[in-house]
Amino acid sequence: MSRICVRTAAVAVLLAPLVACSSGAGSGAAEDAKGGGTSAAEDRPATVAVTPKGNGVQAGGTVRVAAAGGTLTSVAVTDDEGRAFAGEVAADGARWVSVRKAAPGTSYKVTATTTTKAGTKSTVTSVFATAEADKVNKVDWRPGTKAVVGIAQPVSLVFDNPVTDKAAVERQLKLTTSSPTEGSWSWLEDWSGRDRIDWRPKEYWRPGTKVTLSAELNGTDSGDGGWFVRDYSTGFTVGEGRTVKVDLDRKQLTLERNGQAVRSIPVSGGTPGGDRRSWRGTAVLMAKEGTINMNSETVGLGDAYDKMVDRSMRLTWSGMYAHAAPWNDRWFGNANKSSGCIGMSDTNAAWLYAQVRPGDPFEITGKDTKGVVAPGNGFGAWNVPWSEWKARSALR
Repeated sequence: MSRICVRTAAVAVLLAPLVACSSGAGSGAAEDAKGGGTSAAEDRPATVAVTPKGNGVQAGGTVRVAAAGGTLTSVAVTDDEGRAFAGEVAADGARWVSVRKAAPGTSYKVTATTTTKAGTKSTVTSVFATAEADKVNKVDWRPGTKAVVGIAQPVSLVFDNPVTDKAAVERQLKLTTSSPTEGSWSWLEDWSGRDRIDWRPKEYWRPGTKVTLSAELNGTDSGDGGWFVRDYSTGFTVGEGRTVKVDLDRKQLTLERNGQAVRSIPVSGGTPGGDRRSWRGTAVLMAKEGTINMNSETVGLGDAYDKMVDRSMRLTWSGMYAHAAPWNDRWFGNANKSSGCIGMSDTNAAWLYAQVRPGDPFEITGKDTKGVVAPGNGFGAWNVPWSEWKARSALR
C-alpha cells in the first residue's frame, strides 16, 4: 500500500464572550442567567462515535467518525503497519469519512480530537479489525517502474482472478501524464484467458512524456475474484519516436525514427496459405529476449522446428518474433518462407536489435496473413478502433 497523508480540517472554535468583573455575591449567577457565562453542558467534552468497531468487521467499508456537542478538529486513522488513512471532515465539523475503504485482515486505530464551544478539548481513541479475505486477487502490470518505452506501449494490468466488478476496480486506477494526453482504459481478455485492463492514448505517445499509474486497490472487492490487499504503482518515460514498418508483400522492413526512414532491410515472413502465415496490423515489441529455444510444438505447428534462435524480439504471446534466421538466407527480400516470424540475416538482426526497445510499434502489412493481432495477444490495442476502445471502459 502506498503511503497516504491524512487530511485534516481546521474548525473554528467559538469562545464564550468575556464577562466584566463586579463586586457582590451572585453576580456570576446573574450573568449566567443572561447567557453570558459558560453552562455546565457547554463545558462537557463532545461525544464521539466511530464506525466500524470490534473484530471481524467486513472489509470494504469506509471509516466514519461523528461528533456531538462539539466539532472535530483532527482525525487520524492508521493501520497495523503505521500507514495513514486519508479522509475528509464535513463543513460543519461534525463528521469525518475516510476516502479509502478498509482492507481485509487489517487492524486500524482511530484517534479523534474534538473541541466544544466553550473550548473544552478531548481526544478519543478507538480500534477495529477486519476479517481475513476468503480469496485474494493480485495484479501483474507493465511496464515496469522507471522503464523507458516506445511510443506504442500501453499500461497493462492482468489479474490473477476474475474481475466481476470492473467499475469498482477501474475507479481506483489513476493515471497522470506530464503532457496533455487523451486516452482511455479498456477491458479485454489476456492471451492467458485472464481478465486484463489496458490504458492507451488515442494516438502514439508523445516522446518524452512521463507517465505515472497509481492503482489504489487495497480494500477493493473485485467480485467473485476476491479482494485486493495492496496498492500498486508504476512510473515510466516514453523514449524517442521509432516505428518499424514491415511490408510482407515487398519482403522489406524499414526502421523510422521521428517519421524519417533510417534503414531498410530484406526479410522473410510467414509462409502463405495456412497456419504458418504471419499476423498483420500493429504489434508492439514486448521484450528483447536474446537467444532462446524455439519449438514449433509450443505454437501448434507440430515438429517443424526446434532450434536456438539469436536476436529474438517478441511481438505476440502466440509466438511471433522478429529474429535472426540465417537458415532462410536465400529467401530474404524474395519470398515469405518462415513459420510466422519475421526473419532476417544475422547482421541485420544484430543492427535492429540494438536500435529498438520494448514499446516500439511494428506496423505489419501484407495480403496473405492470418489476420490482425488481437488486443490480448501481446499488446494489440492499436488494432481496435478508438471509439470501440473507449466503449470497453467500465465507466463509460
